Amino acid sequence: MLAVVLAGGRGSRLLPYTAVIPKPLMPIGEQTVIEILLRQLAHHGVRDVLMCVGYQAHLIQAVIGDGARLGLSVAYRREDQPLGTVGPLREVQGELPERFLVLNGDILCDLDFAEFHRQAAASGAALTVAAFERQSRIDLGVLDLDDGGRVTGFREKPTYTFWVSMGVYAMSRRVLDFIPAGRAFGFDDLMHALLAADEPIATHRFSGHWLDIGRSDDFAAAQDEFLRHADRYVLGG
Repeated sequence: MLAVVLAGGRGSRLLPYTAVIPKPLMPIGEQTVIEILLRQLAHHGVRDVLMCVGYQAHLIQAVIGDGARLGLSVAYRREDQPLGTVGPLREVQGELPERFLVLNGDILCDLDFAEFHRQAAASGAALTVAAFERQSRIDLGVLDLDDGGRVTGFREKPTYTFWVSMGVYAMSRRVLDFIPAGRAFGFDDLMHALLAADEPIATHRFSGHWLDIGRSDDFAAAQDEFLRHADRYVLGG
């Protein structure tokens, strides 16, 4: 298995922390997020990692190096300009096998990446998205209105359930045909392009543990969860 790790973003939602260090180097326990992720990949059989870097790339390279101490061979591909979530894949297409993993560099979960890779390959889909069922509580009374503004229903502080993307994907090279060269292209753009082409998109519905560290309050909650259950996430030493 080869994994492409996307670590080029500025992490603007985690400012002011990310004004100093890139989000993949945010500390969780005694390690950084990216070190935990790379150890997990090595534990599940990944040996080669292409890390797409941009913002503060020199810091990431200084911490991770060639990946040998983590059980991996890590190569870096630097973005000269921001290319969005999946735009970098077009730039490294010559180095990609028929099937590969793509992960955001700030993922923290206990997904079995090897099993995810196997199931995605068996599905035959060009893209398989790891999906997590997330609940969101609205701390207000929600009104249902008709076209005339009349109240037709009311719910006090309801909870809604959604399936969300975890930032973990299994792809085939067929996906690259939908990614334009030389410009920013996000995961949302890819999804719309695949749907417009009626290209099947598979999901891997994950019921384990997934921590969102995109915002300051989420990061604080993730720190607490990690300290209580570090054994779920720290694999391979």
